[in-house]
Amino acid sequence: MSRYFIELTQPEIKAQFDRHPLVILPCGSVEQHGAHLPTGTDIFAANSVSHAVAEKMDGVVLPGGPLGVTPMHMPFEATISLSPETYQQVVIETCVSTAQHGAKKLLIVNWHEGNIASLQIAAEKLHRTYGMSVVIAQACYVAEELWGPYCGGLTHAGEIEALSILPDHGHLVHLERVERSSEKRRGEHMDKLRRTRAFVPILTDIRSIAPTGWYGDPAPATVERGRQMIEDVAGAIAKEATAIFAQLDRIQGAAAKDLAAE
Repeated sequence: MSRYFIELTQPEIKAQFDRHPLVILPCGSVEQHGAHLPTGTDIFAANSVSHAVAEKMDGVVLPGGPLGVTPMHMPFEATISLSPETYQQVVIETCVSTAQHGAKKLLIVNWHEGNIASLQIAAEKLHRTYGMSVVIAQACYVAEELWGPYCGGLTHAGEIEALSILPDHGHLVHLERVERSSEKRRGEHMDKLRRTRAFVPILTDIRSIAPTGWYGDPAPATVERGRQMIEDVAGAIAKEATAIFAQLDRIQGAAAKDLAAE
């Protein structure tokens, strides 16, 4: 049976929620990725990981909209960006609908860094206002941790991103068009700055990181390695998310009992 919410019937969704009320929301963006990767790279990657996670965790994948918060890429054509407020509201209303039908646990699988702040705000509201147990998995960072040492790190439109979409969307990948990669040292330096916990530089646009809009070396990417990376990332997310949900059940369940006793 499909794990995709929009491919299931109402009775199938009800049965799924009765068995395991977990929904998985893939989050990405529509933004330029050079001449060799499609604008939907981030949402395609999030979808592939989410469906693999759903199989491992017995969940349903929601139809996460393709758009995200990506003003940094707007100087290049083919980018579409939502405001943080609009994006948060779309995420909240999508997930609240499932909560009204019985979904109790929400796993957000995000591939786009620009969504992080908005997703944290939306997740907080989904938990505090609507009672959902929420875990956010930054799938792009999980991929970087597992595969970065072998792929030149997490670069924009580089090997990791090519690997993430080759298995399911290989017809949209054009490695023969790879050209004009920006200088890697500059890209790595700026990405390292913005990914630290202590300091967060606010950048005007992607050209601050990569003047051509992308950097890295996607040429070594293959379908086989892409399948393995998706499997590795999904396995790591499923394992950690399962443990975190169990811990949340224990902690928040105990807190609820204490409040009721008072």
